[in-house]
Amino acid sequence: MIQFRKLSWFAVGLVGLAGMPFAASAAPASDAAAIRAQSVRWAKAYNAGDAAAVAAEYADDALLLPPGAAGVKGKAAIQAFFAKDIANSRSAGVVFNLDPNTDVGVAGNTGWESGTYTATIKGAVVESGKFLSVSRKSHGKWHYIRDTWNQDAPPAPAAAPAAPAAPAAPKK
Repeated sequence: MIQFRKLSWFAVGLVGLAGMPFAASAAPASDAAAIRAQSVRWAKAYNAGDAAAVAAEYADDALLLPPGAAGVKGKAAIQAFFAKDIANSRSAGVVFNLDPNTDVGVAGNTGWESGTYTATIKGAVVESGKFLSVSRKSHGKWHYIRDTWNQDAPPAPAAAPAAPAAPAAPKK
C-alpha cells in the first residue's frame, strides 16, 4: 500500500506538472529587437517595390501562407509571389503599414511575432488585418520560416449589376 501511495503521489505530481501552462520565455531584448527589425525591413522593402529584399527575409525552406491562395514554398517562389503582389499594390498606389506594437516570443532558435497591419491608398485605409510570422535564428540572423496574414473583414461585395431598363410602353 505504501508503494502504491508513493506511486500515486508521483503520478499526481506528474499530472500537475503536465497541466502547468508552459509558454515561451519572454524574448531576450536583443532577439525581440532583431525580430521586430526584420518586419520593419520587410515593410520598407515591400513599399519600395523590392521583391528580392522582401524574399531575403525568408529562409530557403520557408512557407508563405497568403490568404485565399495556395501556400508558396521556398525563397525563389516567395520572391516570385511578392514580385507580382508588389507590382499590383504599387499600380494601385497601396502603401503597407505595420503597427510597431507587436508581440514577440522566443524559444531557443525559434521566434514568433504577431501584430496588425493596414494598407492605405493616399492615406485612406483600404484594408486592415493581422499577421503571424515564425522565424528561425541561424548563424546569428533571423529568417521567416512561416508567414501568414489575413484581413479583418472580407472585401466589400461588388456592386450589383444595374437592372435592365424596363421596355418602353407602346405608343397609341
